[in-house]
Amino acid sequence: MVTRQAVSRWETGETQPNTDTLKLLSKEFNVSINTLLGSPRQLICQCCGMPLTEDEVISRETDGNFNEDYCKWCYADGAFVYTTKDSLLDYLVANMPNPDNLSDEERRLQFDAYLSQLKHWK
Repeated sequence: MVTRQAVSRWETGETQPNTDTLKLLSKEFNVSINTLLGSPRQLICQCCGMPLTEDEVISRETDGNFNEDYCKWCYADGAFVYTTKDSLLDYLVANMPNPDNLSDEERRLQFDAYLSQLKHWK
């Protein structure tokens, strides 16, 4: 249970809720911990690189808790959708816009260089 006094201290910045309390509040109010804290971090999917600007696109664990490292298209029901970087690269080359009219190979190399910087593919 969270007391009125505790909430008041959080609101004034005197204290912050601990990790377990943040997880409970996140689940209860169906918002990410990042949103609860006022979005202090710019979240990016660590599989595909998509910005996670809305809670609706953030993945969830099988227990319903948010997983702020991945989008819901890369991580669903507790499992990764793309099991290899090549499968994700195939999808990106086939489906992402190509405003610079690059060849598929050039695009694949660009996507690969970017993805290689993300936690999931290191």
